Amino acid sequence: MTAELVERIVRGVHPPGTALPPEPALCEAFSVSRTVVREAVKVLQEKGLVQVRQGAGTMVTPPTMWDMLDELVLAATIAEDESLTILDDLVVTRRLLESDMAHVAARMAGPDTVERLRALVDRMDELVDDPVTYAESDRAFHDTIMQTSGNRIARGVVRSLENHVINTARYMGRTERSLCVASNLGHRRIYERIAAHDPEGAAAAMFNHITEAWIVRRSGTADPVRLRR
Repeated sequence: MTAELVERIVRGVHPPGTALPPEPALCEAFSVSRTVVREAVKVLQEKGLVQVRQGAGTMVTPPTMWDMLDELVLAATIAEDESLTILDDLVVTRRLLESDMAHVAARMAGPDTVERLRALVDRMDELVDDPVTYAESDRAFHDTIMQTSGNRIARGVVRSLENHVINTARYMGRTERSLCVASNLGHRRIYERIAAHDPEGAAAAMFNHITEAWIVRRSGTADPVRLRR
């Protein structure tokens, strides 16, 4: 019931500023008790989708109040976003955080970290014909950099966002050998800058890699001005 109500709100079946149907109507529509309805409304409140107002009922809130890190809200919003604006925002957020973490990692990386990054880049060169396994090493490469930065909150945000969309075709895009080859060139530039302990270079390499990889995955429909802000 909760997931269905989230989807209805995001789709605009219940627009912002309007009230959800009263409890009896929801009980009948979903064949559940009042207790179940009240629990669902409580969850919707926690996600920022509704507010209970005395005398007005359960009012749907504007999208600016929704918890976009919530799995159900994010998934429903992506499914309804034909322009891919939400995924653009997700990539911009990820790029901002990962560029900063690459900057720090270039200062903090010891010999073991540098060797692990080198091994992952070399391994990905061997996996360009195996997109599934390549993607696993890709995530390990980025996560090694995030862990090295020591920023647990930024890493947690990036991992949470990625976990919500990692199996979404709209986010992952096409999986072709040429795309893996191009992607790993970006990884190698990041690795080289971290190995050289060049914070500015590492941050720039990460920024460019995430931007270019997303534009390619977006099948050439991305707005480069928006993404390069």
